Amino acid sequence: MTDRDGLPDGLTSTAPERPGEPRGGAGPRRLPLVLAGVASALVLGAALVAPLVDRAIRGDEQDQRALDLTLVQTWEITDRAHTTEDVTYPQDPPVGGAHAPIWLACGVYDEPVREENAVHDLEHGTVWITHDPDLSDADRQRLADQLPDNGIMSPRDGLPSPVVVTVWGAQLQLDGADDRRLGLFLEEYGDGQTAPEFGVSCAGGTPDPQGELPGRGADA
Repeated sequence: MTDRDGLPDGLTSTAPERPGEPRGGAGPRRLPLVLAGVASALVLGAALVAPLVDRAIRGDEQDQRALDLTLVQTWEITDRAHTTEDVTYPQDPPVGGAHAPIWLACGVYDEPVREENAVHDLEHGTVWITHDPDLSDADRQRLADQLPDNGIMSPRDGLPSPVVVTVWGAQLQLDGADDRRLGLFLEEYGDGQTAPEFGVSCAGGTPDPQGELPGRGADA
């Protein structure tokens, strides 16, 4: 007898499979698994590489801080009264508030200045750069080189950071004299736009750090 292939019973065809014909019909079922594996590998690879790419672009945390002004603190200051009394300010250094009737002359001071007088400068749109008294001569010179014409600079004990730059209602703590954010801050706020008396300056103030000499700044 012969089977349906025309071969005697017990014999089977040994003809080779046709090219491209899947063996046992398993090929089509494996393809989705292979594609899923490739996709998973790509997703995992992207997850591993993304932080490295981000770090390469953005740099470490300290470098990133130098690229923006997100840490600038701002306050709404409404008190502009003149007073001859000492004032307790909530910020260090102060960013505004009641102040002495005499402001300080523009320039670099080698000793701490009376803050009530400095706040009057802030009202005039002046930039006030304060720094740790132990800052090196080179770092102090670096700061002085960046001080605007309408600016005062002075050492100050107990600062929250080595350097602090302040205008009326806005302040930024800096990591040092080489902190690149100082330039960004001056570009954004150095024109005195936040000050109540925008367009005025520290010119004509007293050169005495403690504000004892009235000069042309008296009762201004």
